[in-house]
Parts: sequence; structure tokens; C-alpha cells
Amino acid sequence: MTPAQIEIQLIAAVVAVACALPGVFLILRRTAMMSDAISHAILLGIVLAFLVTEDLTSPFLIVAAAMTGLLTVLLVEILHKTRLVKEDAAIGLVFPVLFSIGVILIARFAGSVHLDTDAVLLGELAFAPFNRFVVFGVDIGPRSLYLMGGILLINLAFILLFFKELKLSTFDAGLAASLGFMPWILHYGLMSLVSVTAVGAFDAVGSILVVALMIGPPSAAYLLTERLSTMLLLSALMGMVGAISGFWIAHWADISIAGSMATMIGVIFILVYLLSPGRGLLASVRRRVRQKWEFALAMLVIHLSQHEHQPEAVNECRADHLTEHIRWNAKFAQQVVRLAKHRNLIDETDGRLNLTSNGRSLAARKVVG
Repeated sequence: MTPAQIEIQLIAAVVAVACALPGVFLILRRTAMMSDAISHAILLGIVLAFLVTEDLTSPFLIVAAAMTGLLTVLLVEILHKTRLVKEDAAIGLVFPVLFSIGVILIARFAGSVHLDTDAVLLGELAFAPFNRFVVFGVDIGPRSLYLMGGILLINLAFILLFFKELKLSTFDAGLAASLGFMPWILHYGLMSLVSVTAVGAFDAVGSILVVALMIGPPSAAYLLTERLSTMLLLSALMGMVGAISGFWIAHWADISIAGSMATMIGVIFILVYLLSPGRGLLASVRRRVRQKWEFALAMLVIHLSQHEHQPEAVNECRADHLTEHIRWNAKFAQQVVRLAKHRNLIDETDGRLNLTSNGRSLAARKVVG
């Protein structure tokens, strides 16, 4: 493994964690698409700052981009508060306009510099090790690693300092306001983090991967846990796994690093979506099937309990008459009877179904409950 490969993986891992942490709160606040809006709209701020400073390394680019991100949030909320436009529609109206203006300005005034639409959308992590951070003539590593490392520390500090306030305002903004926490300040603070994080990751990984890292790992973590602290840890872990595995797939297949990372984030989410023990698709299917059979068993024992003391209703308790009395098809009725026998809820004598003590207990519980 070469030093450049190690540096690329370190940058990818730091970017993944830095994006995943604020992404958790975007998912919980149901504002996931805001990350897409901000990561695209900041292009306008970058272009405007470049046209003023004519320097791609100027810190004013970060400041202008972050301010554009906040402007995006503000415009979306202004539209949404009119109650004439829903929030998702407001996002869809605002960020394409800002992003398109940025693309037009690049094509018109910055066509001969490093700013281009391919770099904006996809980025190129392979070039990150070439942009070095030199202090007093000493090369101490890639500039992107230190930039994203600093942003990661800021995100961690904000979340740790305001963890209780963020948790309360995320799950119950009304209660947070009544307790004097001013949730709108926390909201704009969080959106500032999202903007700064998107700006920092913008050049190295591009806007598409920023969205994937902010939304993919937190969405997968949401399916695995209901604890906020655990969700934050799982999001960071899955973001790193997706980023590093994506790098090696890109290396072996000689394809886009950012594209491979975004794909691996999607693969991780799909696996969790299918296999999560509590909220996964397979678990949900198993739960629905189990509920179906449990309901059928309850219907059977209640039906039998209502007629077992009525000699004149002997046909009501025959297995071959369930299709008529409970409206089941013959195959399903046979399956329910077999399952009830297996669980020792009923026995059968001369075609008549009789409740066992377990069956009577179940029927009593279902009727009372």
C-alpha cells in the first residue's frame, strides 16, 4: 500500500464521519434532502467568491459557500412558511436555481480554471494527496485531511456540547421552545454545520458523494437502533466502511473513487434494509406472516370455544366445514388445523375438532383481551 493510498483512505474516512454526524439529525428531522440542496447550492458561493478573489485557495470561498448554504435554508423556510408550498417542493425550487446560476457563472467566467462541472459533481479523491499542507517549509500531509479533520472536530464539539438540546429539539421542538432552548438557533447552528461540512468535502469528493455520506449511513443506522448515541456511532462506522471499501473497489476495477464509495454506501443501506432484525424488510415480512397465522389460530380457537358446548352445532367444529363457517379456503384451513394440532391447541376425534386446555386458555385470553 502506497503512502498516497493511505492518505486517500484517511481523507475518505474523515470525510465520511464528518458528513455522517450531522446527517443523523437531518434524517431524524426529516430534512434529508436539505443536504442535497446545500451541497449543490454552495457552488454559487464558491464561484462568486472566486470571481472576487481570483484565488481558489482563499478562505473566503469557504465563508461564501457556507453563507450560500444558509441562504438556501432561509429561502426554503420562507417558501415553506407561506403554506403555499410544501417543504420538499420548496427545496426542489430553491437549490436548482442557485446551482444553475453557479454553473452558468462557471461556464461564462471561469471556463479556463479548475472549477468545472465534473469536479463539482464527482470530485476526485485521487488528486487530494497532491494538494499539500506545508508549514514553515515542512510538508505535513494533504490539505484536505487537515481541513476535514478540523471540520470533524467542530461537528463533534457541537454535538457533544449541545447533545441534550439537539435531542430535545429534534424529537419535540415544541417542548424545547417551552423550556427556553430556542430550537431555531439550534436549527440554524446545525444547518451551518451541514454547510461548512459540505463546503469542506466539496472539492475532494464532489456534491454527489457528500449527499451519499450524509444520508446513506444515518438512514441505515436508523433501521438498526432507536438510541441517538448508538445511531451516531453506527453512522460513523458505516460511513467509514463504505468509503474505504469503495476506494478498494475503485482501485481494483479502475473506476471512479467517488462513484464506488457512493455505490458501497448504497449497498450497505440495502443490506441493512433487508436484514435489520427489527425494521428490515425480511423481518417485517416474517412479522406479517407470523401475525397472519397467529390471527388464524385465534379465530379457530374462539370459533371452537363458542360451539364446543352446543351438541346441535357439531358441524361447526368439523375440519371439513371450516371453509363454510369461517370462510377459509380448504388448503388454508388444513394448514391452520395442522398448526393448531402442532401447538397442542386442539385435537381431532372422528373429524370433530376439540379444544385442549391450552386452546381454551388461548381463546379466553383473546376474548378478554
